[in-house]
Amino acid sequence: MTHTAREFTPEATRSVLDAACRAADLDPRGASLMRLGENALYRLASAPVVVRIARTMDYWSNVVKEVAVARWLADAGFPAAQLATPLDQPLEACGHPVTFWEFISGEVAMPEDVDLLGATLRELHELPPPRGFELPAVDILARIQPRVASAPVSADDKALLLNRCDELRVAISELRFPFHECAIHGDAHIKNLMIVAGKPVILDFENFAWGHPEWDLSMTATEYVTAGWWSDEQYRRFSDAYGYDIRDWDGFPVLRATHEIKMTTWIMQNVNNSPEIRAEYEARMRTIRDGSVAEAWRPF
Repeated sequence: MTHTAREFTPEATRSVLDAACRAADLDPRGASLMRLGENALYRLASAPVVVRIARTMDYWSNVVKEVAVARWLADAGFPAAQLATPLDQPLEACGHPVTFWEFISGEVAMPEDVDLLGATLRELHELPPPRGFELPAVDILARIQPRVASAPVSADDKALLLNRCDELRVAISELRFPFHECAIHGDAHIKNLMIVAGKPVILDFENFAWGHPEWDLSMTATEYVTAGWWSDEQYRRFSDAYGYDIRDWDGFPVLRATHEIKMTTWIMQNVNNSPEIRAEYEARMRTIRDGSVAEAWRPF
């Protein structure tokens, strides 16, 4: 069953936060909004806890997976975000799945930490499969259709994006990946890495899946080649730390095009939030239409 998308704004998510904290016996007073995107993240003032609110109950099973992944990584001794305990998670509040996480006292990884991202991904990809639950098969395009359906953009844009997704699904099915499947992060960008006492801690398990590690590597490569977010030296350090440059594989252009679509539809959900976001969406759509990148994409 598909749940109707509710308005996902700071005001609306604040009400969800209040209800979730009451159910979890936590105090939401003074909580600060850390991020509003695919999820709303609030840091509590009353406890070292981050509250994560998903957009709709359509994501319930995925949030259950996130909780299972967090427990698996903790048991494996892998440096990753940890659940706030002893809370029973996830819980439903006002029609949203909600989880509670220990606040990480560190710094978000910076460009100079890009080699740590490469090394962390290599370590992740070498983990044995989880026991007690199965990771879903990777489908980078899975969230595109619901994003497009609900986004306040033109019908022409929606049709172009959905048609391009159909083309990419065919192209992906014809790829011959050089590496074996493993547990992958699914959204392996630098902002999903924290640095604590000089060591990396990985965040955000909503896109964890079982699939080819090339999907994780091609994320940073797309940010380098298309978005222009990395210097030559920074990207070299990333690929050296992992031990492989995904650009050397002839299937990379397909993965790159897939990431471009994903990155564009992520911000298209919020085009009415500010003129800057709408302008960036239009710039990214020009890239998707004709491959042009007049200037570097702006990160949001």
